[in-house]
Amino acid sequence: MTAAGMQRMASRVFAALLASETASMTSAELAETLRISPAAVSSAIRYLSQVDMVSRERDPGTRRDRYVLHNELWYETFTRRDQVLSRWEKILREGTDTLGPDTAAGRRTAETAEFFAFLHGEMAGIMDRWRDRRNVRNAERPGGRA
Repeated sequence: MTAAGMQRMASRVFAALLASETASMTSAELAETLRISPAAVSSAIRYLSQVDMVSRERDPGTRRDRYVLHNELWYETFTRRDQVLSRWEKILREGTDTLGPDTAAGRRTAETAEFFAFLHGEMAGIMDRWRDRRNVRNAERPGGRA
């Protein structure tokens, strides 16, 4: 995750949550598991919350917060990325108009806009194929659930 650009501590906290049996831990559990300070946990959780990779829930029967990975984390992440691609495409098309479609810069921004349009168009199909694949896999499991 760090190699992909995520902050080091956020990567460690994310990995700990992902590897936990329940995909959730308290701040104290994260600090103990990773041997880091509560402040480091707090900073990492703040980042992961901002990018919608984790949510905060109240630990039943206590005043402690439990940090939980979203159920469909990757699906949600790529769906948001798809929305970003649409915005970039729109901005690049406006840039092409501003620069002029017959200029070198205009042609570059137009090609970049086309690339983002292509990715955006492909993303919907990829996500549909993923849902189909997951549904088949889940149906094949005992009890028909993930």
